Amino acid sequence: MAQMMAAIFVEPGRIVLDEKPVPDVGPLDALLRVTTTTICGTDIHILKGEYPVRKGLTIGHEPVGIIEKLGSAVVGYKEGQRVIAGAITPSGHSHASLAGCHSQDSVGTRHGWKPMGGWKFGNTIDGCQAEYVLVPDAMANLAPVPDGLTDEQVLMCPDIMSTGFGGAESGKIRIGDTVAVFAQGPIGLCATAGAKLSGATTIIAIDALSERLAMARNLGADHVVDFKKVDCVPRASIATSTPRPSVIRMISTTGSAFLKSTT
Repeated sequence: MAQMMAAIFVEPGRIVLDEKPVPDVGPLDALLRVTTTTICGTDIHILKGEYPVRKGLTIGHEPVGIIEKLGSAVVGYKEGQRVIAGAITPSGHSHASLAGCHSQDSVGTRHGWKPMGGWKFGNTIDGCQAEYVLVPDAMANLAPVPDGLTDEQVLMCPDIMSTGFGGAESGKIRIGDTVAVFAQGPIGLCATAGAKLSGATTIIAIDALSERLAMARNLGADHVVDFKKVDCVPRASIATSTPRPSVIRMISTTGSAFLKSTT
């Protein structure tokens, strides 16, 4: 049986690089040869034992790669094609998926729902920090990479960009809204971009690092606030000149982010 190298969880505090079999491909699957991936804060939580996973699991959930082999029932893709796979890999046909709640996907249960069931890579199935990764339900979970883009240019799409954009969507931003985005790390910056794309006309980016605030302006922020220098709430009120602006709040801590909408 062909072998590959993978980053394997052994126990809290210990992830090792070791060999394991290259996965077999089912009818609906795609086997990707991973060309680029990255480390998420969630992987750090797994390493520390703060989020439990089974021993022997390959970690990681942000792959860019080339299709090595396609399942017999997969159409619309071809072997040798560059693609990304999302960090959330729903079946596309469970009750949760059909209701638009892909992250709660659960095939095989009577009711078809499971909290965080759509997050499989590096959680309930082997993940992407390996030479190869098996993508389940490939037609629901692959996206082609345009020829003009490098791996590095699309690496944020499987998780970081989609999480930030998801925050903007959860905030139900409408054309003309005023939006405040708290914290401008990678996910916060993508939330800023997502707010702009959603039609917000006034965006306030809040952080303490000048480099992040400069990038936030490049991505669409109209005002930037350094929370270490000023009280950001009164400053945001001055910027909006409205008593109750529609905001999307992002509270970010090491390795985690919580997005919440409010008015």
